[in-house]
Amino acid sequence: MVRGWHVKVGTALGVAAPSLIVRLSGTHVDPLPSVLLFGAGVVASAFLLAWAAEAAEADVSASLAVAVLAFIAVLPEYAVDLYFAYVSGSRPEFEHYAAANMTGSNRLLLGLGWPLMVLVFVVASRRAGGNATGICLEPRRRVELGFLAVAGVYAFLIPLTRRLSLVDSVVLLTMFALYIRTVARQPRSEPEFAGVAADLATLPETRRRLVVSGMFLAAAVVILSAAEPFADGLIATGEQFGVDEFLLVQWLAPLASEAPEFIVAALWAARLKGDAAMGTLLSSKVNQWTLLVGTIPVAHALGGGGFSLGLDGRQREEFLLTAAQTVLGLAMLANLEFNLKEAGLLFGLFAIQFFFPQMQVRLGFAALYLVVAAVILLRERAQVRHIAAGLRPSRMRRP
Repeated sequence: MVRGWHVKVGTALGVAAPSLIVRLSGTHVDPLPSVLLFGAGVVASAFLLAWAAEAAEADVSASLAVAVLAFIAVLPEYAVDLYFAYVSGSRPEFEHYAAANMTGSNRLLLGLGWPLMVLVFVVASRRAGGNATGICLEPRRRVELGFLAVAGVYAFLIPLTRRLSLVDSVVLLTMFALYIRTVARQPRSEPEFAGVAADLATLPETRRRLVVSGMFLAAAVVILSAAEPFADGLIATGEQFGVDEFLLVQWLAPLASEAPEFIVAALWAARLKGDAAMGTLLSSKVNQWTLLVGTIPVAHALGGGGFSLGLDGRQREEFLLTAAQTVLGLAMLANLEFNLKEAGLLFGLFAIQFFFPQMQVRLGFAALYLVVAAVILLRERAQVRHIAAGLRPSRMRRP
């Protein structure tokens, strides 16, 4: 009888339960305690989802499981962002929060998450007696790179129209559907489990499926109940302490919701599974640029806001900066290698922006991203053709 998973799953449920109890009881909680209470519920639930999704690889193809894992691990981000989009349908003052949360999570994932994985991998390699200076990706990652390239280029069109519309939803959700279809057709491989997922994978099939399904359900219930008070608490806390609410929603909420994904990827990197670590973050990036951005106008419309969500000057600037950062990240991975120098440059450009909130300077950073990306892509132009070729259906049907 495998028992190791009981303690960790029970602990996560124990951390998540108070947020659900408080929400169902209708108890009033002050803003700062509300952020801590419901934020803990969101993060603990995301851990449950990550463990369950990884264990699900025992029953579905590994390639598809990674895509599902990437989506489920950032489900708290979706819950918070779509809540903002839905509420903005009846409360226009919430419109800019949806874009802020989405662009913040996108840039955090690439500017912090990608470099962190390289650092963890290199340190783990050297502790094991190796001399790695970066992470090498498998050729199959060109699928994620290709779809991310298409979605990233399309993202530049959104600020030009000054709105996110249902037309954008159709385009981006179609991209996501094609992405899932493509990875589902990739060859299956024998999964490697660790930690809680490894324990769950050894359970008898029927029991494993019941446990994993129960974890999915429990986490989903907590997230759906905690997302709204967590988001409201963030804004109210910002007002109390005089913090720019836009920045608070843009960085604090994504950091909390992305934490489980970072932890899962970092554990893989520490086990010297660099491709799996970066593959998870790459798939998550595709998810965010397609499914997340594509569902924002839908949530806004369901909330009574019409067929499009308007973008002000700051939101358009954020979209441009986020899309430009994506292009640079793609350029760095075009040769399927990501080393410490590239990680340092990506993190440095991300971190220094906090000291320059002026629009003109931030647009200058966007231009710098694109210039550096252009130089790299010119050098790696042969790799760009390989990425484009990797999207062809005929490639995906190879045994």
